[in-house]
Amino acid sequence: MPGTILITGCNRGIGLELTRQFSADGWQVIATCRNPSAAWELSELADQWDNIEIHALDVTDYEQMAALKEELGDRPLDILLSGAGYYGPKGVTLGSVDLEAWRQVLEVNTIAPYKLVETFLDNVAAGETRVIGVLSSKVGSIDDNSSGGGYIYRSSKTAVNQVVKSLSVDLAEQGIAVLALHPGWVKTDMGGPNALISAEESVAGLKKRLLEAGPKHSGHFYNYDGSEIPW
Repeated sequence: MPGTILITGCNRGIGLELTRQFSADGWQVIATCRNPSAAWELSELADQWDNIEIHALDVTDYEQMAALKEELGDRPLDILLSGAGYYGPKGVTLGSVDLEAWRQVLEVNTIAPYKLVETFLDNVAAGETRVIGVLSSKVGSIDDNSSGGGYIYRSSKTAVNQVVKSLSVDLAEQGIAVLALHPGWVKTDMGGPNALISAEESVAGLKKRLLEAGPKHSGHFYNYDGSEIPW
């Protein structure tokens, strides 16, 4: 039966399509983004579906995150999905790393997902399915790295994978499954026009992974198509 899902980064791309597909399936979607007034596609979607509610959330503003938690109170969340992400500068090679940009990417991609879980943990524990998903990236796989470079984005995703693994261990006794998910190379603003798959195809797979998630899946890293990715 449909439940309630909270998703971050819903103004465009994968987050927007996640909102679209979950709401179409009858889920109550708590969709967050930094600036709802500028998220016109999300607003149009909410006008179409009365089971979408939009909340402002900059995932690196932890006071704002705490305020949203206070607003939601003890409301159960069946799925908590960390979808907001930041690539940072592209073409980063040895000798050209912007350290401040690196810190910003780590804040969004690694620290913020942890804080999201910490903040809404009681809500997830009160849900029926008890699933936490974190959008990672295959470029965060150490085993898969054969091309080097990409120090900023790669390291942020490798680090959040470790966060996912630790959370899966720490939350096992509460029956909460925590997964790292690779959406594929998707035709979005981040993925670019040369990407291999559409947001619709990626999200259909991600949704399936989340809906099928259980204890045996917790602490694993999955591609959108269900194949497992080595850490």
